[in-house]
Amino acid sequence: MQKLMGYVLWLVLSFSGFVVSAQPGINTNKKGGGYTFTISKMIEATPVKNQFKSGTCWVFSTNSFIESEILRLGHGQINLSEMYVVRNMYLQKAEHYLRYQGNTNFGDGGEPHDVINTIRQFGLIPFEVYSGMPAGQNKPVHGEINAVLKSMLDAMLKLHDGALNKNWKAAFTGALDGYFGTPPASFNFQGKTYTPQSFAKSLEINPDDYVEITSFSHHPFYSQFILEVPDNWANGEAYNVPLQDLLRIADNAVNENYSIAWASDVSEKGFSFKNGLAIVPQKNYEDMTQAEKDSLFAKPGPEKEINQANRQEAFDNLSTTDDHGMQIVGIANDQTGKRYYLVKNSWGTDKNDLDGYFYCSVPYFLYKTTCIMVNKHALPKDIAEKLGIKMQ
Repeated sequence: MQKLMGYVLWLVLSFSGFVVSAQPGINTNKKGGGYTFTISKMIEATPVKNQFKSGTCWVFSTNSFIESEILRLGHGQINLSEMYVVRNMYLQKAEHYLRYQGNTNFGDGGEPHDVINTIRQFGLIPFEVYSGMPAGQNKPVHGEINAVLKSMLDAMLKLHDGALNKNWKAAFTGALDGYFGTPPASFNFQGKTYTPQSFAKSLEINPDDYVEITSFSHHPFYSQFILEVPDNWANGEAYNVPLQDLLRIADNAVNENYSIAWASDVSEKGFSFKNGLAIVPQKNYEDMTQAEKDSLFAKPGPEKEINQANRQEAFDNLSTTDDHGMQIVGIANDQTGKRYYLVKNSWGTDKNDLDGYFYCSVPYFLYKTTCIMVNKHALPKDIAEKLGIKMQ
């Protein structure tokens, strides 16, 4: 029976886009690990990608979220172009940076709503139509791009002729085309001709269906506010709910077959992608013995109780920062009964034994989440009503 159940799990994960290959399986945190997981729910997801040398986790995670939405809607597996979104966002950021005369953030960071705003204004393009990378390159490398684009804008802001050059956008767009290539106005895909906008529409992706949720007590609950993190350059608003509602939303989404775009802090000592885990040990790391530090990810142990107050304190003292975007695709329990989320990352498949996935404990999710994005239809009805979100 155990072998049969293992085979069934392999089939489920294979069809969901999770590549098991010759790895030890996802019922543990790593090869020889001391955690044993039982997955109770798994959302279909596309293969893991690699953001490589770029700060574009926000688009890799949100595109992956949208790709799962496309699967859920019955349109099959589509590999969306991340760099189409990035290129369009650079132009939007440039306008923002110039209007603020350089007194705002500029770079390749962003938030989930940036992808939704791109879909609304520019549509979507498949990766095979537009990779946004030079010939022979299949992973993004953005160090030079960021430096060059920002230096262009800073030079423009010197106003050499007393005003912003009226050709600034053409010059900046030329640089974008040089680095990313010019996206097509129309294209053929699977025997049909589309524009980016008609392609997004054909996939039934409605930007109005997606909402961002957070939980911080320095703003009123059941209202919206602009999340105060540097990468929120577009001043996107998130709905604010009590912490237990945030957890209810996440659980309800996954259990109703909706994945989650997850923005979180990953700089904690309890986060170890190599070990396939994100946990909040009950004991502070600085108070641990060396033996305790060395065995931190060896087997399940007690974790801190997270509440609204200590979550808020971590955000206020900047120990919780908006580091990374990922996708939550499942729910599991370890051998002690503790609950975890199964998370798809964008750091490739060779950095851990789970082919690019890891397990996040519920305490870690509650403590370090900066915001999530979900389809509004994934919200519990009573919470949607309190937020004034219409489901139609």
